[in-house]
Amino acid sequence: MSASKPMSGWDKVGDRFYRKVQLYTAVFDTELELENYLVAGAPYSGALAFHRNENKLQTVRSGSTAKAAIDIYSCAGKLLRRINWDKGAIKGLGWSEDEKLIVVTEDGTVRVYYDFQGDFIPFNLAHGADEHGVISCRFWSTGFVALLGNNEFVTVSKYEEPRPKVLAAHPEGEIHCWTLIAPGDSLSRSVEVLFAIDRTVFVLDATEAEDRGLDRGPFRHLAVSPNGKFVALYTDDGKVWVVSSDFQNRFSEYDTRVKTLPKDLHWCGNNAVIVAWEDEVHLIGPNGASSKYYYDNWVQLVPDIDGIRLFTNDACEFIQRVPDSVEEVFRLGSTSPASVLLDAVEQLEQKSPKADDDIQMIRSNLDEAVDTCVKAAGHEYDVHWQKQLMKAASLGKSVLDLYNSDEFVEMCETLRVLNAVRFYEIGIPLSYEQYLRLTPERLIERLINRQEYLLALKLSDFLHLPTERIYVHWASQKVKVSLDSDDAICRIIVQKLNGKKGISFEEIAQAAYDEGRAKLATELLNYEPRAGKQVPLLLNMKEDVIALDKAVESGDPDLVYSVLLQLKKKLPLASFFRTINGRPVATALVQALAADQDKELLKDLFYQDDRRDDGCNLLFDEALAQKVLSARLEKLKLAAKLLQDSKENTFQAKCIDETQRLLKIQDAIEKDAGPGFTGLSVNETIFKLVRIGQLKRAQRVQSEFKVPEKSFWWIRLRALVSKRDWIELEEMAKVKRSPISWEPFYNEILAAGNTRTASLFIPKCTGLTVSDRIEMWLKCGLIVRAGEEALKAKDLGALHDLKSKAAGNTVGELDRMIAQLAPTKR
Repeated sequence: MSASKPMSGWDKVGDRFYRKVQLYTAVFDTELELENYLVAGAPYSGALAFHRNENKLQTVRSGSTAKAAIDIYSCAGKLLRRINWDKGAIKGLGWSEDEKLIVVTEDGTVRVYYDFQGDFIPFNLAHGADEHGVISCRFWSTGFVALLGNNEFVTVSKYEEPRPKVLAAHPEGEIHCWTLIAPGDSLSRSVEVLFAIDRTVFVLDATEAEDRGLDRGPFRHLAVSPNGKFVALYTDDGKVWVVSSDFQNRFSEYDTRVKTLPKDLHWCGNNAVIVAWEDEVHLIGPNGASSKYYYDNWVQLVPDIDGIRLFTNDACEFIQRVPDSVEEVFRLGSTSPASVLLDAVEQLEQKSPKADDDIQMIRSNLDEAVDTCVKAAGHEYDVHWQKQLMKAASLGKSVLDLYNSDEFVEMCETLRVLNAVRFYEIGIPLSYEQYLRLTPERLIERLINRQEYLLALKLSDFLHLPTERIYVHWASQKVKVSLDSDDAICRIIVQKLNGKKGISFEEIAQAAYDEGRAKLATELLNYEPRAGKQVPLLLNMKEDVIALDKAVESGDPDLVYSVLLQLKKKLPLASFFRTINGRPVATALVQALAADQDKELLKDLFYQDDRRDDGCNLLFDEALAQKVLSARLEKLKLAAKLLQDSKENTFQAKCIDETQRLLKIQDAIEKDAGPGFTGLSVNETIFKLVRIGQLKRAQRVQSEFKVPEKSFWWIRLRALVSKRDWIELEEMAKVKRSPISWEPFYNEILAAGNTRTASLFIPKCTGLTVSDRIEMWLKCGLIVRAGEEALKAKDLGALHDLKSKAAGNTVGELDRMIAQLAPTKR
């Protein structure tokens, strides 16, 4: 990767420089015949997928295996994974932006390999792909387009939600070549397909096919620049055209002067086109300028956003336009401030006084020179020149009075990261521009997929990125591939992850369960602090009891409800009740839930737990809710049956028996006296009977249910007052004795507003004091009768008090009474 001179590998193409950087040497085994393979490279210097081209004859060597496979290599030639393949002819091999491998077979089956372990998500193109077959595919960062045998194009825009759609119909004819413009680069913001038929090119989208009106075809190759603004076409007579993507402007034409049809036509960044034959490559710049490269053996090309990677068995190279900052510093004869600053460092290392002269020469542009050196260091692959450029920047900023060092520090970090992942054992030769587009977070993801955990951890710590994802992935792989016992694996993982924040043991346990290691999965779940993550997996693993216990321990009623509902669905009722038995929280929640939604489940619960009281109460409530007498009686019989063998529930059984008798009596009453009795209590029944004048029936109900005489008199009194039956109450006043005394009669009738009838009961209240009776007479408005009560008691003070409240003739009456008690004057 190092070069003695910074301009080594530079070529001038027109007015711009392009460079060919040797990234790795001795990449592939010499026995790997690159010409016999389909090769696809992931963007941002990602992995390479190799599959033997089934349309080419194969040389079978002794000792080699003929079994088909997809081999995944790093750019340095390290084999990352071999995926055995027996699912039919492969017609499409590509990568997504996040380094997922997409494999499309002839019958339209698609597999998306989301890691380097052979795990995939399948789907099918449909739309007749199995009948007509897939001819070829073109890929972009999030989707692809497939050409079917009937010349229809089918597109998939998202691998996460694959919904294959057929693009619009187009003219018939042989499609010589085709390519696509990604949705992000097209004016319509949907994928556009460019294809050559006869002597012209059509642009196809979901609604129409538009002829671009060309007449110099047939065209044998089409390629769209990474930014979607330019299209390169290879004509049948060996010329390369570059036009705008709307075909309105033609920028250049280049004659290859080669009669043989090239195997590849790609863009090198957005400013140059690469044409490749078996061992010859032409780099074509603006205005038809070119440079040629020759190789000793077959060369494979993999385009990227800012250049193109070239692979032979011997080397991996990268061709790109020399970045402006690098050209400004290293161009032969450059007198830019950055170039002078770099020279100043070299002079300083030689202890030459010319270093100070250089600094003074560019003093006014020193900040610009520092910035340029920092940028050039980012674009440089040679570690020696990276250091020299950063030394130059450091020297320049030390001279400046004010300089923001943030970019300098950030570049130092970036270079350490880039050099680490470019190392041949890792094999990710990112350019600076690719690194910025990829982002550090996604670079860490790539390292994780390659199981480069130590480097991923070091870089994450260095860049202050979270590390929990790395640990979880390591642990998940550990449970998949380790041959140790479950206990040993669990112990190793827990020791390694102990104290690490944000670790999801649920994900690790899921990986163990997927590998058939249920015991290990259960053990790992014990270390998952979030019950909401533990419970679903435990249920999936059929660890119902543990799941329920974890949900109860969490204290989250919603989670417990969720577990209980799932258990009820999948377990027989007896097993369900056995599971919740002995767990008071679960039992209480089931009872609360069943009380609102499933009374039959509640009955079964009470029966299972031998809770006769609760079961009886539930039946009793249901009986009262019934509208038909027979249904009520049936429910009460069931309730009585629950209690018939229990000595502890004698009282409850008696109450149920009385309820049945009362319902029958009420039914008989309703047949004669009309509706409104069913459902009333004994007291309410008596009350209503008294109100409607059915005293004898009320007395029979009293006798039937042994209602005490006092209770009966109270009910009768209130019923008569309620119906304002003053005559009946006056008749009751003629009785010598009342079981409840006579004060209640006075109080109830007075409260109803009938002072005359109430006053009839005052003389019968013999057990009260004189002052109480005087107060009762006053409440009835009978002051004279109150005075007579006071006179009888010889209470002169009471008479004087009554006189102060009297008026009219009443005063004279009270004076007469007072005179009777006053002392006689001599």
